[in-house]
Amino acid sequence: MYALAVRTALSDGTVVGLERPLVLAALPMAVVALALLIRYRASGTASTRSRRLLLASRVVVATLIVVAAAGPFTVVTMETQGDPRVSLLVDRSNSTAVSPDVAADLATGIEEEGVPVTVSTVAQGTNSRIGDGIAANLRENGSVVVVSDGQVTGGGSLTETAEFARSLNATISTVATEPTRTERYVTLTGPNKASVGVESRFLVEVSGVEATAPVSVTVSVDGTPVTTEQVDGTGSVPVSYTFSETGSHRITAEIDGQDVYAINDVARKTVRVVDQPRVLYVSRTNYSLRNYLDQLYDVETAESVPSDLSPYYAVVVQNVAAGDMGNVDELQRFVIDGGGLLMVGGPNSFENGNYANSSVASMLPVTFGPSAPGSARIVMLIDVSGSAGSGMRIQKAIALDALSQLNDDNVVGVVGFNYQAYGVAQPAPLSDNRARLEDRIRRLQAGGATNIANGLRGAEEMLGGQRGTVILVSDGGDTESRSAVVANALGRGGIRVIAVGAGRNVNERVLRRIAEESGGNYFRASETDRLRLLFGGGSRQFQGEGLTVVDSGHFITSGVTLESNPGSINDVSMRPGADFLVAGPDGTPAVAAWRYGLGRVATITTYGPNGGLDGLLGRPDSLMITKSVNYAIGDPERKASGVTDISDTRVGEPTTVIYRGESPPSGADLAFSAVDEGVYRAQVTPTEVGFQSVAGATYAANYPAEYAGFGTSSALTDAVQATGGRQFQPGQTAEIADFARQQSTRVRDVRQSWDWALLTAALLLFLTEVVVRRLQVYNGRTRSESGLP
Repeated sequence: MYALAVRTALSDGTVVGLERPLVLAALPMAVVALALLIRYRASGTASTRSRRLLLASRVVVATLIVVAAAGPFTVVTMETQGDPRVSLLVDRSNSTAVSPDVAADLATGIEEEGVPVTVSTVAQGTNSRIGDGIAANLRENGSVVVVSDGQVTGGGSLTETAEFARSLNATISTVATEPTRTERYVTLTGPNKASVGVESRFLVEVSGVEATAPVSVTVSVDGTPVTTEQVDGTGSVPVSYTFSETGSHRITAEIDGQDVYAINDVARKTVRVVDQPRVLYVSRTNYSLRNYLDQLYDVETAESVPSDLSPYYAVVVQNVAAGDMGNVDELQRFVIDGGGLLMVGGPNSFENGNYANSSVASMLPVTFGPSAPGSARIVMLIDVSGSAGSGMRIQKAIALDALSQLNDDNVVGVVGFNYQAYGVAQPAPLSDNRARLEDRIRRLQAGGATNIANGLRGAEEMLGGQRGTVILVSDGGDTESRSAVVANALGRGGIRVIAVGAGRNVNERVLRRIAEESGGNYFRASETDRLRLLFGGGSRQFQGEGLTVVDSGHFITSGVTLESNPGSINDVSMRPGADFLVAGPDGTPAVAAWRYGLGRVATITTYGPNGGLDGLLGRPDSLMITKSVNYAIGDPERKASGVTDISDTRVGEPTTVIYRGESPPSGADLAFSAVDEGVYRAQVTPTEVGFQSVAGATYAANYPAEYAGFGTSSALTDAVQATGGRQFQPGQTAEIADFARQQSTRVRDVRQSWDWALLTAALLLFLTEVVVRRLQVYNGRTRSESGLP
């Protein structure tokens, strides 16, 4: 509490100290003042011996008062006995109906063991704000026992609740209730928009508990069954479908098994089918990419860029030199105004096509020629919280491995964090600083709660307001809410976060979200060699086999598997601020992307012996080609007017309605607000399942999230482990009572202030002295009124 406090430990472990030691400086002045006062007041009326005794007495009184003002205290470690009781928090939400209700028997059994029980309901019906319910019942140094499946559908997460419990030194325990009734639920995923005549792929998944009997899955489009397949218990069914008409289409997936709830036996999805977007393919050679695109889009071909690109959503240029490209200025205006560009390499493009001396160079996310050694400002942000725990050795090993990937010219600092950030090493060039940073990282120790948001703020502070990169090494054991908000702010300030998952139980979802919000990447622990691609500069020594996906979180590369390698690659390097997506065998950027003006630009610089894309046009690699073109196209309805966009949602969860037109649609019972010129937004919250229509658009309202998860959540198990709680079985009432007694008896540091004792002693001494002197006058031993003989 006081920065200048002093303390020392005695041999028995007791800590003795002063909160305000500077107050002791007043003691010599008080002694001098007393000596002068007594000498002046008692001179000639009292003997020397009496004056000395009086001075000694007053010095002792003054000393006691000054020392009391300095704040003396002791800290003793002792075991304190509390009042054992059990706070039983019961989840009565609908998802728990698949398990037996054991709460009443638990409460009775625990009370029979002599420990009082307080029962509270933390979730009910479809409202499973379990994290909020637990947090509301936590007390400092307290303990709660939760009877729940941990399936949170709203409010704070269990990870956040566990961090709050740790800050209070409280524990969360659970009673495991295994499902005994069969319950299945079905989900349906796939594209929200599709092109007419182009095959679309969907995935139906059947999940649940105690589900062993086979069930039939029927998928229908606009009420007409298109496939029926058998699933043994649980599993997935891939479905492909080609829409022949534009407009909104309704897809349902339904299972026929008997279980607890019928509401989640049907999943619904809407797909808005549009005309194939018009794409311009520019090349002087008829490569096979032209035929591939023709299967997916409305493609027109030209040998050079024309003067009018307004009919097109994107332009694909393949192996064309700058001098043969045509109207480059029109292409640049087209992209700036929101159009898309996919530049495909070859022997006559990029460095060999003289792009460097053309205005086309400014549009591309790559530059030409090998990169020169560069200097990036980097902060390594290392998780040293208690959640790292036994995995700290792994975290340090991965941090050291990540450090080894960085070029000597990079300026690197280190920040450690748990619930707050600690500066470990200030930024300095690695050429002079590598050994010191390695030593500092090896010395890190784990402990404390986790707050990634505070760690990110600490890294931002170390960068000193400058642009840079944060390499976050963590298990992600934190809530994503605050950290994602901070990461987004860092990204807007020119600081991207590269998250590296490290530890025994990595929460990839949190780390991916942090990376995405800042415009960075997420790497698994086994992928740290990709840092060499990003920060190796001219000295990078990456050697891969074939093509390597560098950023799997980008739209182009998510879900992509690359098996072929065309063999050649243009000599390019990354432009600052662009997204490095795929690397060639030597680390050269093979696929990159970025935003240019209002438009999107992607480059594919790998090519085969004949200048084409060779094996990249076959499955599974072709998905990357399709997604690259789709990335450049963006919204295939952005040129349309009078169009309403709305996403599917769940009952009770709002969804956003976007309308593009001259004015908001009339007759719609919605409050639209203008968000841009010709763009209006509103919100709608469905109250029942089914397909709904609003402002001329159709959306699906699926069953509530309460029916999309059964069985004990891993998040609840993690919360128990993080807080030092225990997982009990329903019959372990005696064990729960014993645990409550143990939790009420704690070893803790008891602090005791002693200023009151010193002040009391000073007062007693002063009164004793006054009484003695009065008695001397009364008994006639002195004639002095002061009582001094």
